[in-house]
Amino acid sequence: MARTLEIVGERWTLLVVREAFLGRTRFAEIRERLGVAPDVLTDRLDTLVAFGVLERSPYRDGGRTRDEYLLTDAGRGLGPVLIALAEWGDEHRPPRVPQATHAVDGATGATLRVALLREDGSVADPLTMQLRTDRPA
Repeated sequence: MARTLEIVGERWTLLVVREAFLGRTRFAEIRERLGVAPDVLTDRLDTLVAFGVLERSPYRDGGRTRDEYLLTDAGRGLGPVLIALAEWGDEHRPPRVPQATHAVDGATGATLRVALLREDGSVADPLTMQLRTDRPA
């Protein structure tokens, strides 16, 4: 967990990843949506690129070449993490505003939820989960 938080644990980082999932991949649109300072956003984008969560892709804008930031496979792998965080917040935080983001299946539109699965594919109750530091053989 600590290694993962080295990459995504800084303030704004997961929100930047969320914006990429929502299709906002350009610096100006991410900054406008989040209201984050430009130097902070630059730092977060550089970190996410350095660790392979996002990749830079050049595009032309009014004669200038700029970069947009696209999710890599590693970045798309954070999707369940974002969903889990949103679900936790919806369940355990007092409602201040309606739920703004939820995950849906791109093929069917059905709502998606995060679940813990046993090796046989059956769903486990998260309240019975235990963390261990030893790895199974």
